[in-house]
Amino acid sequence: MTEKRIRLDKWLWAARFYKTRSIAREMVQGGKVHYNGQRGKASRIMELGALLTIRQGDLVKQVKVEILADQRQGAPIAETLYKETVESLKKREQYQILRKLSLQNAPHPERKPNKKQRRELIQAKIQRNTATYD
Repeated sequence: MTEKRIRLDKWLWAARFYKTRSIAREMVQGGKVHYNGQRGKASRIMELGALLTIRQGDLVKQVKVEILADQRQGAPIAETLYKETVESLKKREQYQILRKLSLQNAPHPERKPNKKQRRELIQAKIQRNTATYD
């Protein structure tokens, strides 16, 4: 039986980490995806059991490749292509807790500022910025 030869960018797209294959390629080239601890290349041929580190915004996921696929399918099927490591899950849970706490302590206005208040805010920002450069 011949083994499937699937590119890293195509697998990331099929596993639904990125919406398009070109975005997946850009993320790999930009250093957002590491393959077995090394910076990945979009044309890298995937292997079963490979460890991928994927950075998406502030989140970092470590996943182990379980199944090789080159077709994009539904999300429940895509989740079976990989398994997230225990350490990665713990780090993401801790990050979510910290994020939730920081959002609770962040001040939120009760309503949007009206036009006059927006002008005053803009003017205050301009004055603050010019004062630091003087």
